[in-house]
Amino acid sequence: MDEQPLRFDTKIAVLLRDDLAPWQRLNVTSFLVSGLGSQVPEVIGAPYEDADGVAYLPMFRQPVLVFEATKEVLRAAHTRVLSRALPRAVFTADLFSTGNDTDNRAAVRAVPTADLDLVGLAVYGPKSGVDKVVKGARMHP
Repeated sequence: MDEQPLRFDTKIAVLLRDDLAPWQRLNVTSFLVSGLGSQVPEVIGAPYEDADGVAYLPMFRQPVLVFEATKEVLRAAHTRVLSRALPRAVFTADLFSTGNDTDNRAAVRAVPTADLDLVGLAVYGPKSGVDKVVKGARMHP
């Protein structure tokens, strides 16, 4: 039986600042998507199991699109995601110098929204809304 591919009316996107080192890009992406997975349960699929019955954790049920942009485009995306009230996660440059979750939250809490030194943003929502948030960014190479 030929099954049609599943089409999603939602999108998960990660937007990274284009001046990050490769290790930073991976680290930021991992942290950002963990925020979405923990707070937006509908993005998580069913657990996996291999042919021998070994169980594996569930993962996102849909692709995660990763984009990159300049600092200015990232700031504009942050403004747009806030105005749309979409589920989002942020990663600031300050988090590269902290060593634990408590200090991470304190570092973000210490800075007014307009002054956050954003290096990454994750967003989930209707395709059209997410597309508008990441407008001006390009797919990560």
